[in-house]
Amino acid sequence: MFNIEKYLEIKDFITKQGEKEIEIVSVSKNHSLEAVTMAINNGIRIFGENRVQEAIKKFSALKEMYKDIDLHLTGPLQSNKVSAALKIFDCFQTLDREKLAKEFVKYPDIVKKKRFFIQINIGQEESKSGIMPNEADSFISYCQNDLNINICGLMCIPPINEDAGVFFSNLKNIAKKNKIKNLSMGMSGDYKQGIESGATHIRLGTILFGKRA
Repeated sequence: MFNIEKYLEIKDFITKQGEKEIEIVSVSKNHSLEAVTMAINNGIRIFGENRVQEAIKKFSALKEMYKDIDLHLTGPLQSNKVSAALKIFDCFQTLDREKLAKEFVKYPDIVKKKRFFIQINIGQEESKSGIMPNEADSFISYCQNDLNINICGLMCIPPINEDAGVFFSNLKNIAKKNKIKNLSMGMSGDYKQGIESGATHIRLGTILFGKRA
């Protein structure tokens, strides 16, 4: 179930930091429609899902009922699922390669209404997807100038068991260099470091919905 008390506690923490523009993306992947409905009934409107088919099944009817729901893709996307993903998601936080970017621009009329974060592989880990930091500037420019994609932010997942703040700071520097405003950094275990490092979006799943089924 959705933990509204924890959500309000985190909102209070954000306010006490003097940061009022931080969006909490409630990551509902692998959680029930009942849990999502409970969140909606408590005024939550920004959600994150990792799989296209699960998002369609869970949110298609809800988005008809609640026009202000803002649905973010927070997991990897296969190129062959771009068309379906564009029909349900409002924001894509995991634009992580040239092939995917080229697939998006096959649907220019739809894409211009969407927002995109480029995922940076900030820890340069083989196990994670994302653009390498040393290639970030050129990829950002390619997406913005050559493909005319609305790049509104950068996203990262720092290495486990390392100081997340260092990696968040590195992401912030890339964003500043490229004049990008939004930073999606911080999840259930490191959201406070994300906020302290200048996050505009934090992605919270387990801390709000409990452990996944």
